[in-house]
Amino acid sequence: MDPIITIFSLVILLFSVIIHELAHGYIAYSLGDPTAKYAGRLTLNPIKHLDPFGSVILPLILFISGSPILFGWAKPVPVNPYNFKDQKWGSLKVAIAGPITNIALAIFFGLLIRFIPSSFFISFPGMFLMFSYIVTINLVLAIFNLIPIPPLDGFWILFKFIPQKFEKLTIFLHQYGIFILIFLIFFGALQNLIFINNLFFSLITGI
Repeated sequence: MDPIITIFSLVILLFSVIIHELAHGYIAYSLGDPTAKYAGRLTLNPIKHLDPFGSVILPLILFISGSPILFGWAKPVPVNPYNFKDQKWGSLKVAIAGPITNIALAIFFGLLIRFIPSSFFISFPGMFLMFSYIVTINLVLAIFNLIPIPPLDGFWILFKFIPQKFEKLTIFLHQYGIFILIFLIFFGALQNLIFINNLFFSLITGI
């Protein structure tokens, strides 16, 4: 991957993961939980959101290894579900807010690609590149975060519906989820992410 494109991608990635976490924080705040606000996390300041592995090490490893896509995550915003006004569905709403925000960004910029005349992008190819990377990275983030393994959002979405009899499995996933994710990332999950991303990219942009 070209170094300039890599830097460009990293900036978009950082912006996207911050927006993802802000969505969690603001939904939690709207439900009555001020934890993220008091922690200073309802901000666009990237320093507040950087996760050493997910925001720095993983993207660098993917770049060095020649991965066709870059992705990662920010430091999760702190949430106290006991503060939620909606105790039944509050945690689900907070969990799903991140992926929905990424999907919304992907759809918005994808529709710009679809409906803006091609002559505009011929005159300003950098805009096409930027919009394409925003769509791609946000689709990858949404798909990746919907994997039902902690600490990803997909697990917390599914957690609401997991029967009590699977408690041991839940405890196991809490303990080893991050290691399972690292294994999946480096042993095959990326190819599936790329395939699914390409499918949805085409559906949204018409390309």
